[in-house]
Amino acid sequence: MPEIITAKTAGFCFGVKRAIEMAEKLLDDPKVQKPIYTYGPIIHNDQVVEELASRGAIPVGREELDSLPEGSVILVRSHGIGRDEQEYIESLGLRIEDATCPFVKKIHNIVRDAAEKGENVVIVGDPGHPEVRGIKAWSGKNTWILPDIESVSDLPELKSVKIVAQTTFNCDFFEKIVENIKSRCYDTSVMNTICSATQERQQEARSIASRVDAMIVVGGRHSSNSQKLFQICRDVCEHTFFVEKASDLGDISLPDARSIGITAGASTPGNIIREVLINVRTKF
Repeated sequence: MPEIITAKTAGFCFGVKRAIEMAEKLLDDPKVQKPIYTYGPIIHNDQVVEELASRGAIPVGREELDSLPEGSVILVRSHGIGRDEQEYIESLGLRIEDATCPFVKKIHNIVRDAAEKGENVVIVGDPGHPEVRGIKAWSGKNTWILPDIESVSDLPELKSVKIVAQTTFNCDFFEKIVENIKSRCYDTSVMNTICSATQERQQEARSIASRVDAMIVVGGRHSSNSQKLFQICRDVCEHTFFVEKASDLGDISLPDARSIGITAGASTPGNIIREVLINVRTKF
């Protein structure tokens, strides 16, 4: 049987745990109108979203808001939303409960203040991710989203710029992008807003992956931080696999592996990690 090394940082981060606890508290409160609604998936994990939906926390999009009963509870997802979305929800007479991760909320405040001062802002992150879209919506018109080093060339000539990052962005890539921006701008103010849990998780995943024969990353297919972990591990361990749940291990064959590492994204519940661990022990 191969040695199995499980990352200590695997599993729910503070922001995800807080959002789920808020949903459960609302569901358990007899004074709260049911069902409650989450604005988009509360976290990027299908199993958790489905379990909460079965209890009465229903994900909805903007196009569904105006059909909800007045006074309904809207729980804002951990990724946050923009100012325009918040004002629209309030205008419909819906009750907002905000589960935005405090680290994300901090970025909202940074870019809002920068916009009020007329500063240029760069958001380093995935433009299609709800967290980044929400951050952009709190910023001003002079805002650019850069997902990679190549996109730095799209920046116009700027005398100064304030730089923030998606909380789950790859730490190494962020530093490289910042260096490229510095070479194009006279004055840069860098706010490394990648959360500490992300940095610790990435560092531990890289360390484990560098000393095992195979690496398994557990997470939701839409989870940005889980996908980043997969990329980081694959860079140092050729045999790196991404799974959502234990049943996904079926197609993986590792006959010569003497050591296997396991890590998981910040939105992966502990029971799924345990199931993967048990199945790895029995399968390999």
